[in-house]
Amino acid sequence: MTTTSLKPRRTENAALRKLRRNSGAMLGFVLLVILVVSALLGPLFLGSPGAQDLAARLSVPSAAHWLGTDQLGRDVLTRVLSGARISLGLGVGVMLSALIVGSLIGLLAGLLGGWWDEALMRLTDIFLAFPSLILAMAISAALGPNLTNVMIAVALVSWPTYARLIRAQVLALREREFVEAARALGGSQTRVALRHLLPNSFAPLLVQGSFDVGSAILTAAGLGFIGFGAQPPTPEWGAMVSETRNYIAQAPWASSAPAVAILLTVLAFNLIGDGLRDVFDPRGR
Repeated sequence: MTTTSLKPRRTENAALRKLRRNSGAMLGFVLLVILVVSALLGPLFLGSPGAQDLAARLSVPSAAHWLGTDQLGRDVLTRVLSGARISLGLGVGVMLSALIVGSLIGLLAGLLGGWWDEALMRLTDIFLAFPSLILAMAISAALGPNLTNVMIAVALVSWPTYARLIRAQVLALREREFVEAARALGGSQTRVALRHLLPNSFAPLLVQGSFDVGSAILTAAGLGFIGFGAQPPTPEWGAMVSETRNYIAQAPWASSAPAVAILLTVLAFNLIGDGLRDVFDPRGR
């Protein structure tokens, strides 16, 4: 085996070792694993998140209800864990949708150049000109407040970041020797983009994607809280906080539990993103 063939593996191993030494990233991974396992297994053992027991409404945390109950007697822990499925799925779905759309637009802008680049970047600037939450509110209001439309709205305000990122990577890479060699060997624009440009842009995409999952969850929760997102009785964290906010003096656990879940989830993805950024771009710190 040659030294050249060993180099990528050595680089990967060094990156993994550096990531494992990052205590913040490891904490983020631990939190994320706990959240994912709880989201997958918790609802299987705790029953329906919509089950009501009006006789036990606003009950304090106890052996029967570990995080208490809400104003309708629903178990808060069950609803928080069911909401974890929704929020994690939404965050990952939004990130992947935005990544695909943004990467395609960024690739086209960087590869084609000229008026294509100008037109696509002006379109990107239009989306970036508005605060993301305000624009997501407007899109969600236009489409109607439900979970699917929230995903569409948040994805539509998230793709410009990936478009800018990929375009910058393409502009930096398209004149490199290995790209020129691929073109000289008869590689088409599509082949060069998929085989050489995108794979070499994976690291910054991974870092940005880690941050954006948490950002999407937070934005969706904000929309749910103000009524533009998931609607009751859907156990989405933002909607849960909104539903129980009028009872915060009587039953603070009902609103604080989903709020803490949002905090821990966003924290986990941000810690992971910070760790990945340290590994792939130590100069960015």
